Amino acid sequence: MAVLREIVPALGRGMIMTLEITAMALIVALAAAFAAGLLRLSPWRPVRAVVTAYVEIVRGTSLLVQLFWLYFALPMLLDVHMPAMTAAVLALGLNYGAYGSEVVRSSMIAVPQGQREAATALNMTPWLRLRRIILPQALPLMLPSFGNLQIELLKGTSLVYFITLTDLTYQGMLLRTYDSSQTAAIFVCLLVMYFLLSALLTLLLRAFGRRIAWRRS
Repeated sequence: MAVLREIVPALGRGMIMTLEITAMALIVALAAAFAAGLLRLSPWRPVRAVVTAYVEIVRGTSLLVQLFWLYFALPMLLDVHMPAMTAAVLALGLNYGAYGSEVVRSSMIAVPQGQREAATALNMTPWLRLRRIILPQALPLMLPSFGNLQIELLKGTSLVYFITLTDLTYQGMLLRTYDSSQTAAIFVCLLVMYFLLSALLTLLLRAFGRRIAWRRS
């Protein structure tokens, strides 16, 4: 118990940082996913080509390399400097947003074509069709995959300690340098805390899904 009293407060401070990064990166990821997913359905080929290049490049490269690129390489190559938090949020958000764009695109395509044709026959504008017809049917299809991606994003935050952010993993590694004899206890606590955070995000998403289902009923 004495060991836990020493470990848990420090890990708790790191957990707050992890939650902050996760929340901000989720916002960026959702924005990127919906923007890229919708633009990949654009009738203009150059637009589709640019967005597809973004998706394929981001999905085809390592998240850790993307973090290093934003935080270490850009200042040297383009003299673009950004705080570690900004680099972490952008890297995580754009990375998982690229994966989420395919979820958005496939869910939009899954809406029956007859629904689109009926909306067009009613002389709805493209924005009105999207807001009133397509998205309400596509959003429930997205939620399970988005749930998996948000858990992956949470676990991906463990990489940000490489760019000096004092997240949950950073605090664990710092504690380990002070007292390597407590390594097992530290990593058990890390496992439990990441599991609890993942469970919390899962419960929130399920509650959101139930709310959407209730509003549609």
